[in-house]
Amino acid sequence: MLELTMASLAGADEGATAGMLMADAPSAPGSVLRVGRDRSVCRLVPPDDWLFVSRTHLEFRCGPDGAWTVTWLRGSHPEPASEVRLTVGGMPSPLEYGGTVPLPRGGSGDVVIQDRAGPRSVNVGFYQEG
Repeated sequence: MLELTMASLAGADEGATAGMLMADAPSAPGSVLRVGRDRSVCRLVPPDDWLFVSRTHLEFRCGPDGAWTVTWLRGSHPEPASEVRLTVGGMPSPLEYGGTVPLPRGGSGDVVIQDRAGPRSVNVGFYQEG
């Protein structure tokens, strides 16, 4: 099971949340959870006018062995309007545009989509059962 919690943060005060959403999916091969502005394919959706988030920005996918990965999907623009970083065990690392990284089994962390133009971010916390 992968559990996601998304908070949309705006303003200088990082405690000012614009919304909180949750989603989960079983650790079955082929299971997918997406984050982005397109409500028809994404389970977690930020505010409509947050254009630094792509229509389908992040994809969490369960592989054949039951392990989950996260991919920053490439959009229609050659350069993204945001930065994405993954934090596991207190250690942040950038996720490359179009890149995929494994999530730790039995672990938790955060994936942050940061607006390059302003103090807004979408924080997606995750927990993957071991």
